[in-house]
Amino acid sequence: MPTSTRPDLLLPAEPGQRALARELYALVAQLPIISPHGHVDPALLAEDQPFPDPSQLLIVPDHYVTRMLLSQGVSPGELGVPSRDGSPVETDGRRIWRRFADGWHLFRGTPSRLWLEQTFTEVFGVHTRLTPGTADEVYDALAARLAEPDFRPRALFERFNIEVLATTESPLDDLGRHAKLAADGWGGPGGRVVTTFRPDNVVDLDFEGWSSNVDQLGEITGEDTGTYAGYLAALRSRRAAFIAAGATSSDHGHPTARTLDLGADAAALFDRARRGAAEPGDAEAFRAHMLLEFARMSLDDGLVMQLHPGAVRNHNRWLHARHGRDVGGDIPQVTEYVHALAPLLDAHGNDPRLRVVLYTLDEDTFTRELAPLAGGYAALLLGAPWWFLDSPEVLRRFRESVTETAGFYNTAGFVDDTRAFCSIPVRHDVARRVDAGFLARLVAEHRLPMDEAAETIVDLAYRLPKRVFKFGEES
Repeated sequence: MPTSTRPDLLLPAEPGQRALARELYALVAQLPIISPHGHVDPALLAEDQPFPDPSQLLIVPDHYVTRMLLSQGVSPGELGVPSRDGSPVETDGRRIWRRFADGWHLFRGTPSRLWLEQTFTEVFGVHTRLTPGTADEVYDALAARLAEPDFRPRALFERFNIEVLATTESPLDDLGRHAKLAADGWGGPGGRVVTTFRPDNVVDLDFEGWSSNVDQLGEITGEDTGTYAGYLAALRSRRAAFIAAGATSSDHGHPTARTLDLGADAAALFDRARRGAAEPGDAEAFRAHMLLEFARMSLDDGLVMQLHPGAVRNHNRWLHARHGRDVGGDIPQVTEYVHALAPLLDAHGNDPRLRVVLYTLDEDTFTRELAPLAGGYAALLLGAPWWFLDSPEVLRRFRESVTETAGFYNTAGFVDDTRAFCSIPVRHDVARRVDAGFLARLVAEHRLPMDEAAETIVDLAYRLPKRVFKFGEES
C-alpha cells in the first residue's frame, strides 16, 4: 500500500538525499509485510466479522490514544474503555469520536497522529482533515467504509499484503482461534497467522492470580504443577502445542533483563511461592532464572526468544484499579543489560542455535550496551524500537546508534507491536521510509554503494525478519 497522498513522507529534506531515498523506498514499498510480534486478537481473522463502529475499532482499544486524552483530564470511561467492575462507560460511538476529535490537537507531532492520519487516508480513503467541526463527517465516511465487504478483516489482510502475522497468547489459551484459522487454511506451521508463546502470567510471581494460573496450567497439560519438575514439564508441553499451532517464537515481558541460574534453589523458591510464602526478591529471582530455563528449552525446540524488558506495569494505579491492564498505565524505566544478561550469555551466548531478540524501552542503552552486546554474541539480535520508542525520530536514532557497532545484520527487522490491526501497513511503511532515508545518507556520503544500499533495505524490510523468526525457507 504505497502512500500516494504524501509520496515524500519522512524522506530527507535535502534534495539529493531525497532522490536517493525515493529510489530505495520504491524497492520495498510493495514488499510483503512480515509481522513477527504484535497483539492483534486472532478472533478478528478467525471469525472475519465486520468491524464495529469507527470508535470501537480505532479509539477504544488504542491505549496510545486514550492515555494521551487521560493526561488532559478525559477519563477512559468517556472514551468507551470497559471498566473492571462493570460500571457504565460511554457506548455511543459517535459521542466517543466527537470527544476524541475535540482532543485531536493533543496529538500534534506524535506517532499516533501520523499513524491515524495515514490509516484514514491510505487504508480507508478518507481525506477530510479531522477537526472538531468535521468529526461527524469523518466518522460517517469511516463507518460507510466499514460496512463494505472489502473492509472486513480477511479482505484487509490481503490488501495489506501481510505474508505472516504473529499474534501473542498465554500458555492458558486453548488456541481455538488458531485452530479455526488452520482449518480455514490460514494458520498452523507455515501459515499466514501464527501464535507466539507468552508465559508471563505463569512465570511472574507478581502477576495477579499467578498461583491459580499455575493450577490451570497443570489442568490443561495433565502435569503436576504442584512441583517444580511438573511445572517445567507443563511449560514444555504447552510450548509443543504452540509449535504445532505455528509458533516460531516465545516472548517474555519482564520488568528487567536480569538472568540468573538458581540451580537446585529454583525448586525451593517455587515451592515457597506455591505455598504463598514468597520472600522479598523471590519474584525477580524466579523471573530471571526462568529466562535461563526458557533458553534451554529453546535449544531443544527451536523457538526464538524475544525479551521485552523495562516497563513498570500499572504505574497508574487508579487506571489499573478502574480499567485493568494494558490500557495505558505503564511507564518505561532505566534498564541495564550488560550485567543482567551475563548469566544467560555465559551459558549460551556463543551458541548460534539460540536466537534471542532483545528489545529496550531505554534508548540510552542503544550505543552503550545493546549494540556492543549484539555485535559480540552469536545468540543475540537487536529488536526494533517498540512501544514508547516506536516513532520516526527514534527509528532514525536507532540506526544511527547501533549500526556502527552491530551493523545491520545483527538486527531483526521491524515489529509493529500493535493491537490496532488497521495500523499495521502504516507502521511498516514508516519504518521502511526511515530506513530509506538513513541508507540514502550513507550513499550520499560515499559510505555505501547504491547497489549495496538497495540490497540492505530489502533485507531490513523483508528477508531479515523472515529469516530471524524462522518464517519459510530463508530461516
